[in-house]
Amino acid sequence: MRNSLYRGRFILIPIGIAAFLSATSFVVMTLWNYLLPGILHVGVITFWQAMGIFILCKILFGFGKGGHRWGGGGGGRDWMRGRMSEKFRNMTPEQKEEFKAKWDQKCGRGRWGERHNWDRFAEEATKTAE
Repeated sequence: MRNSLYRGRFILIPIGIAAFLSATSFVVMTLWNYLLPGILHVGVITFWQAMGIFILCKILFGFGKGGHRWGGGGGGRDWMRGRMSEKFRNMTPEQKEEFKAKWDQKCGRGRWGERHNWDRFAEEATKTAE
């Protein structure tokens, strides 16, 4: 039984990809033909043109492999957190207090209304230094 499923996926995966590409191309074509001729005064497109537009957009703008996810990531990219922790570590205590005051004034409260946890950020800065 398992052997037949293993062989079957070499047939089912390309069929699934073709079905997804066809459905997406149909949606692109339908939306284009419904919206854009009235808004931008462009011509209607065919199914194959819609598929070409979809593939071109995927090539130009990426295939969804990462990037910023809303609500996740823990506060930015790793390289940016490293740069900020380096700057924070090299500040004097007066500069740190001034920075905290400016940050709270500009950004206010963090997500869910709590104040920024500067002690945790300072701890992370010392950990990266070691």
